[in-house]
Amino acid sequence: LRPLLLLAVILLLLSSLPLLVYHSLVIQMLHVQQYPAPASQRNLSILLWHWPFGRSYSLSGNKCLEMYGIGHCFLTDDRSAYPTADVVVFHHQELSNAASALPMHLPRPSAQGWVWLSMEPPVNNANVKQLNGVFNWTMSYRRDADVTTPYGETLPGAGMQGFQSALNRSCFASWVVSKSKPNQTRVDVYQSLQKYIPIQVYGKWKKKPLPDDRLLPTISKCLFYLSFENSEAKDYISEKLWRNAFQAGTIPVVLGPSRPTYEEVAPPHSFIHVADFKSIVELAAYLNHVAADKQAYEEYFKWHKTHRIKTYTDWRERLCQICLKYPSLPTRKVYQDLDGWVNS
Repeated sequence: LRPLLLLAVILLLLSSLPLLVYHSLVIQMLHVQQYPAPASQRNLSILLWHWPFGRSYSLSGNKCLEMYGIGHCFLTDDRSAYPTADVVVFHHQELSNAASALPMHLPRPSAQGWVWLSMEPPVNNANVKQLNGVFNWTMSYRRDADVTTPYGETLPGAGMQGFQSALNRSCFASWVVSKSKPNQTRVDVYQSLQKYIPIQVYGKWKKKPLPDDRLLPTISKCLFYLSFENSEAKDYISEKLWRNAFQAGTIPVVLGPSRPTYEEVAPPHSFIHVADFKSIVELAAYLNHVAADKQAYEEYFKWHKTHRIKTYTDWRERLCQICLKYPSLPTRKVYQDLDGWVNS
């Protein structure tokens, strides 16, 4: 009862503040309460050995508590903390390209856990075999990882209030892609689909890059967005769905894992799966039908009344998840065949 009483007192005091300030503070309070307290109440120290892709963020203060309401969880990138760290996290990209190396020359504390981290599909995880027998836990978008950190998730509760699905958009379909290889399924599908419907392509692949502040506004002008993954891998559903399509307020046409996988994580009736159609001609015909039928189009947005989307973009939030999961992590686990797990 005490937390509820304290919240009531705070809200009463806030009632005298200007509405905009009040709203901002309430949102912040709700934000820090989105995660439950870790089952273990002792302080946990998480050492990030190297920053993913070389882009660092501030770890000063108590980030897990300040930003996400997760207590007893401390992040550091100071390697001098290695002897006392409960968990050490290694991002695979830097290990595979030799930008960083494992501290095999240092004595490893017996109670310390090592985490293998990658948000990439198997095709982008090179040189995994050399890491067999090294790591205790995996951290990935995969639902069978020891610490699952998806690109996004569906939560109960209304999404964008008063969301309107407009048919009078200036763009039929768009696709943002930076790298593309001729042998990728998504390239074959695009090449065939663009014969039947207009598709505006952006990104480095077509030398039409979109700055971050123009990405969602540009996609939002389109009826459909091609959420095509670069790999049809287990559970691999990236920001192409969660951010590019859902946050832009358009219908995603998805290519990646199976329909059942999308159905388990995405809002109900929120996407169109390429594999549902016998041919690209049938897919194009269906997209044209939905685009011409207001009721059929709006069906794909009814989920906004019952669900909302949360995206994960900050590495610090992902790292803080380790503390929530830590009490249930297996204590003596070692991935003797990490390569087999990654490519399973």
